[in-house]
Amino acid sequence: MTDLERRSILLRTVELEANGLRALHAALQGDLGDRVLDAAARILARPGRVTVTGMGKSGHVGRKIASTMASTGTPAYFVHPAEASHGDLGMIGRDDVVLALSWSGEAPELADTIAYTRRFGVTLVAITSRAESALGSAADVLLLLPRAPEACPNGLAPTTSTTMQLALGDALAMCLLQARGFSPQDFRDFHPGGKLGARLKRARDLMHGADELPLVQRGASLAEAVVEMTSRRFGVSGVLDAQGHLVGVLTDGDLRRAFQRGLSMDGPVEQAMTMTPHTAVPDALAADLLGVLNERRITSIFVVDEGRPVGILHLHDLLRAGIV
Repeated sequence: MTDLERRSILLRTVELEANGLRALHAALQGDLGDRVLDAAARILARPGRVTVTGMGKSGHVGRKIASTMASTGTPAYFVHPAEASHGDLGMIGRDDVVLALSWSGEAPELADTIAYTRRFGVTLVAITSRAESALGSAADVLLLLPRAPEACPNGLAPTTSTTMQLALGDALAMCLLQARGFSPQDFRDFHPGGKLGARLKRARDLMHGADELPLVQRGASLAEAVVEMTSRRFGVSGVLDAQGHLVGVLTDGDLRRAFQRGLSMDGPVEQAMTMTPHTAVPDALAADLLGVLNERRITSIFVVDEGRPVGILHLHDLLRAGIV
């Protein structure tokens, strides 16, 4: 087989799967979209969890859907249908919703789970391509996938079908996320590790506290502000008014410009400080603050609460936290 022939297989695979997604997109604009919204409403109305199940490749997709839901505010887990028949049906609560995946709708391993939901009145949502199948006909909510050819040249290996299953599961999960008002803060709570967790940290999580702040009062001399700046090693000193509000900052750059202008070190810091400095609130995302520091070409930023400094962040703090 030539490289050209191999490349054509790559392109054909992606094109067929893309066609399947286009068919799914079109279906979601009609009856399928209404049914997904119905499924979401039923899940939101139940106090239990979403039990996802499926056999073979559908099961692998189901595991991913369950994981996505669980990480975005919808309690969910995966139950293998064969294990369900040997005791794991007890994991399914009466207040749960079962989400079952099967392209044909006839996977024999699902029979006991389907029967269990019918016996105990557990809501059953089916993702399948055949409405008349055992799964499709038993479901309370049928999410009927459009028929599309598999990318497998033999028409056998699940490819296009599993791509559509995954996309529909993601669409349902994102609908639930939006309905629950799941926020970046919630996402951070569920993803505390790795670079994603780092980027979702807040200023309050990384800032140096009040006892480390380089601060002087308005009216202090430029020399006093320089001493405070160098003793704290942030390359900046904040200037406070009588009420404790941050009214300016003195930076290394301000100091150089002061020397160029011939200002006296005995003069007031107000002559050299930067007025209305850039600040952050405690709940600001650390990733956003990194962008501010880069854009403004500054290395430190004061964190303020109602105008009063409560912390300070240095560029190195963000880099050490893995926010790049």
